[in-house]
Amino acid sequence: MQEHRVALSTPRRLADYLPTVYPHLTSGMVYRFAKEKKIRCNGVHCKGTQKVANGDLLALYLPDELLGAVDGPLFLRARSELAVAYEDDQLLVADKPAGLPVLSEENLPDTLINRALRYLYQKGEYAPSAGFTPCLCHRLDTGTSGLVLIAKTPLCRDAMREAIEQHRLKKTYLCVTFGWPTPPQGTLRGYLIKDARRGVVRVIDRPQPGARQIVTGYRTLAKSGRLALLEVDLVTGRTHQIRAHLASIGCPLVGDSKYGNQAANRALRAKYQLLCAWRLRLPQFEADALQPLSGLCLTAPRPWFYSQIFDHRLK
Repeated sequence: MQEHRVALSTPRRLADYLPTVYPHLTSGMVYRFAKEKKIRCNGVHCKGTQKVANGDLLALYLPDELLGAVDGPLFLRARSELAVAYEDDQLLVADKPAGLPVLSEENLPDTLINRALRYLYQKGEYAPSAGFTPCLCHRLDTGTSGLVLIAKTPLCRDAMREAIEQHRLKKTYLCVTFGWPTPPQGTLRGYLIKDARRGVVRVIDRPQPGARQIVTGYRTLAKSGRLALLEVDLVTGRTHQIRAHLASIGCPLVGDSKYGNQAANRALRAKYQLLCAWRLRLPQFEADALQPLSGLCLTAPRPWFYSQIFDHRLK
């Protein structure tokens, strides 16, 4: 028997949490062992679906080989699943699922960047002792799904970040709003100001110290009951821009816990905001090594909510 004290900022399902601590375990194993009453939480037998929180004490009556430590860097403890949308010698583009953080301030192993590092390590394209570590060119919120650029070289990193800062990388999102935007197509303009203490942003009409200009284009693709499916062009890329900007016109994203309609979110059982970074169009690059990337358009599979709006299963 081995005991483990849970360390989490927010509760997680037991079957999702334990594999991040014991990489020899899978979610399926956790469900099975819990059903066999081989896992206790605070002295009580628990199910794999039970949520564990910071400070909970787990008692694990499992084979020692499944609870053994894994030598080596943290990324080796990330899950192996990585959906690759594009890859060449310079760039890796991953299709991130909703709920997976791109990075972890708590040093949790299962993040998008750690999955990418594990993937490249297993291909023999990355070693921790190498001079350059592949890195994120930009970020997505944990609850947002879709395409994320990961640079495999310093040249790619610098070129992508410069393109993003200069708004030359075109980003198109798909999302579902509670409420229909009026008019059905348009461009929203405003100023975004951060509230760092609360971890939220506000959209205001006029400039003021600390506020940054935002521009968000949108087009309504379909309506279903009180919901609307939008295609959104992120002209400027600020923190929570799409979520806050659409909420400011009375059309918050379904599933958004910060800016959304909580009653609607509960009724629709939306765990994460229905927002997907669906398409990326890269600009032209000068460097010879980056020519295969010049003008490249990358598109993720349409998210699950796309078809459900068109056939009115989600409304």
